[in-house]
Amino acid sequence: MTQAVFRSGPVSVKSGPPPRGIGPRLWRWARELGWRHLVALLALVFALFPVVWVMSAAINPTGSTLASQRLIPSDPTLQNFRDLFDTTAYGRWFLNSILVAGGAALLNTMLAAFAAYAFSRMRFKGRRAGLLSVLLIQMFPQVLAFVAIFVLMDTIGDVFPAVGDGTRLGLLLVYLGGAMGVNTWLMKGFFDTIPVDLDESAKVDGATHAQIYFRIIVPLVVPILAVVFLLSFIFLINDFVLARAVLGIGNENDFTLSVGLWNFVNDRFNARWGMFAAGALIAAIPIIVLFIFLQRYIVSGLTQGAVKG
Repeated sequence: MTQAVFRSGPVSVKSGPPPRGIGPRLWRWARELGWRHLVALLALVFALFPVVWVMSAAINPTGSTLASQRLIPSDPTLQNFRDLFDTTAYGRWFLNSILVAGGAALLNTMLAAFAAYAFSRMRFKGRRAGLLSVLLIQMFPQVLAFVAIFVLMDTIGDVFPAVGDGTRLGLLLVYLGGAMGVNTWLMKGFFDTIPVDLDESAKVDGATHAQIYFRIIVPLVVPILAVVFLLSFIFLINDFVLARAVLGIGNENDFTLSVGLWNFVNDRFNARWGMFAAGALIAAIPIIVLFIFLQRYIVSGLTQGAVKG
């Protein structure tokens, strides 16, 4: 009877001799790890090239984004940035975007957290149907509601001008309509990972649902709250379709960044691509800062809610 013998440890696969002029150690590193570094470098170049191209257009005195543009302009200048703040209301647009996107993202996160806590901890009639309805609604793109939102805001503006077309508050209320959906499902999965024993122990001590939520649950779900807020903020500050529909007929000082920057390139024969590129670079600063500040929550927030346990 033949007995198979297995040896532990990595199996060495011999290959041909290294090319002339390359040492064995360098050839082994290239075969095992070098190609991975090469792939990572190519991916990094692919991801950063558009950013570098926009930076080049922002400091290009001609304001060109054509294929003939040099990656490093021969005469770089910051005139596009100066013109951006001196000749336009870019500062107001930047502040409007921060206020509207930040406020809507905060309220969206709060509403989604309330709904997720109810669906995760409470049992009531219509719970399953509500969860499925929230999910199914997200299957339809927002573009389908474009006309309805425009007509609704126009009608509301006739009664309450402060929240109608052309107002920042009206845009914020429109953004709140997307508070449910995938955010609720993402948070519910995270809430399900928190032991119910904590709730029951608090109830024995006389705690109400509000006290359990704010004093016990919220401190434990900070990672998912940070993730939802970050994703909502990035989506809202980059939104153009809804912002254009609501603010397009309003005062220019009430525009958000996406609507204001669109005016730079709207005129085909008088497009100001240099100022557009400069404004796009500055608009990315809040997202980068927020991402760096919340990065320690991102991995845990996205993974812990994926599996209940």
